[in-house]
Amino acid sequence: MKQAIIIGASSGIGWELGVQLAAKGYQLGLMARREDCLQKLADSLPGTHFVQTTDVCQAEQAQEELTALIERMGDVALIIVNSGVGSAEKQLDWVIEREMIDVNVRGFAAMSMVAMNHFVKRGSGHLAGVSSAAAHFSGGLTLTYNASKAFASNYLNGMRSRAARSKLPITVTTIEPGFVETPMLMGTPIWTATVEKGVSQMVVALEKKKNHVYITKRWAIAALLLDITPNWVIRKFV
Repeated sequence: MKQAIIIGASSGIGWELGVQLAAKGYQLGLMARREDCLQKLADSLPGTHFVQTTDVCQAEQAQEELTALIERMGDVALIIVNSGVGSAEKQLDWVIEREMIDVNVRGFAAMSMVAMNHFVKRGSGHLAGVSSAAAHFSGGLTLTYNASKAFASNYLNGMRSRAARSKLPITVTTIEPGFVETPMLMGTPIWTATVEKGVSQMVVALEKKKNHVYITKRWAIAALLLDITPNWVIRKFV
């Protein structure tokens, strides 16, 4: 039986990843802060799945919990680090900014590290991380969120290099969504994909073991344009 762990599975993209991967025959380990949501998801899926309450803000404890879940499950071949938070606050508030750093940077790195060490020990595996197209530009209104996603994308690229140096069949997939209809999305911006469509493209990319995927595909063009656009132009809009 194929086994996968989804970190950040209690809502949005993580929840839908659980739905679509379970439909493809995966036995899942579901991790997030809200146990009731995880249990509701597990109960709605075909088959038997594992639930582990975890707060990635408590990075060292979360690492121990992920390690224990891997041991409980037996042969986890895919780990998806999806946990992430954002904010639309216009005022800089350290409490809010700190949580984004704790989840999107410290927690992301801590979980990815456990996954990579597991796959090296196992001899193969697949690490996927959900970053964002926001990694390609800095914005004065969402500066910490964008910076944290730039970290995630860069960190995964480094993990990909580390996997190559190991000479083991370890895949690292960077997922960079644009706008996807989830509880975190504010309003209805352009090019907004339904969570079902967005996740279906993610699952295809995972099955093909792609190194990098934009969700939806048109965001590849947007990311290229953002990479070459001068900051003074971007500052007029964000």
